Amino acid sequence: MQECVDDDDGNNGNGVKTSDEDKVAADRQPLQIDISDALSEKEKVKFTVHTTTTLPHFKKRESSVVRDHEEFTWLHNVYVENKDYAGIIIPPAPPCPDFDTSREKLQQLGEGEATMTKEEFAKMKQELEAEYLAIFKKTVVAHEVFLCRLAEHPVLGMDSNLQVFLEYEQELGVRGKNVKERLGDFLRGFVKTADELLIVGVKDTDDFFEKEKNFILEYHGRVKDSANRADRMTRALKDIAEDYSYISYAFCLLATHETGSLHRFFENASEMFEKYRKLQNRVASDQDLKLSDLLKYYARDTQAAKDLLYRRTRAQLDTDGATKGLERARLRGREIQVAEALQETTFRTFETISSTARKELAEFKQRRVAAFRKNLIETAELEMKHARTSLQVLTNVLANLKER
Repeated sequence: MQECVDDDDGNNGNGVKTSDEDKVAADRQPLQIDISDALSEKEKVKFTVHTTTTLPHFKKRESSVVRDHEEFTWLHNVYVENKDYAGIIIPPAPPCPDFDTSREKLQQLGEGEATMTKEEFAKMKQELEAEYLAIFKKTVVAHEVFLCRLAEHPVLGMDSNLQVFLEYEQELGVRGKNVKERLGDFLRGFVKTADELLIVGVKDTDDFFEKEKNFILEYHGRVKDSANRADRMTRALKDIAEDYSYISYAFCLLATHETGSLHRFFENASEMFEKYRKLQNRVASDQDLKLSDLLKYYARDTQAAKDLLYRRTRAQLDTDGATKGLERARLRGREIQVAEALQETTFRTFETISSTARKELAEFKQRRVAAFRKNLIETAELEMKHARTSLQVLTNVLANLKER
């Protein structure tokens, strides 16, 4: 299946509609990025990345390139592996596009067409296509958010690799990792996880970072758990919508076997549950967009903050080790200059990371609080709107029954 999307919904980093103030602020950014459209193919999604800039080191003021997900992953890895950015919260990479479930449902629907009425088939096909399109648009937004976070950062936005990603008109030649490389990544991840567990027990010499570490470790676990719970809630809402569909169909069948007042009652009941089905699907979609996506994003963003704290603690341990090495060198009376140089280098690195990290964590808190405040307010407003609509549907049905 192919799907082309012109993503002009004005979404921000968490799938939230941007306000006029946000757009005005974006217009003042020297580097503005958006994904103007995207094409979903069987194996990959190709994103058209549009850039407008006033930065002098860019060759063009405006450009468009086509990039796939692996190239986004490459860009993220370049930032993570750059030691100059050790004190910065690297924006989380966008999740890998996954349309397999939606494609399988559409395929199963096609195979079962002969067993359905035309109306049933058309309704189910419309619902599955809408589900596929919603997932596709969310994928586009996630990739756009990643680039916008990089562009808005005063340091990350100036990286030469980002310029190549945005301006080089050919494919970047990025390939997927082979089995050996994936195994290496797995082993490094295992070592890092063990290292992180060791570092968790290291008390930080700075009270600010000690408090931040304790908070983020607990917050990360809670936000991941909340994301899982929100996902289960969304699935439950979709299951309710599906149940309404069956109930509506059952009342519709009953109406064909009755006459008079019972026929009218069954028709009205069928219509009511069909409207409830559509309403429940909208409720599920809004919950997914405003709440589940927000929680999932900040689970990944908090992991990026944890990685920053890990790098800083690693630098602290390196400094402690270099200091002890200098003491041993002085006791031995040899290689003192080498030990001094190493101690000075590690200390300078640690101080640089600490200075940058302090600002990054403060900005992370502001960004997180603003995003949750905005999304939770909008979620509450949508829930009240859907509740009023549900009440109106029931009121209209009762009025129709009384008139007849």
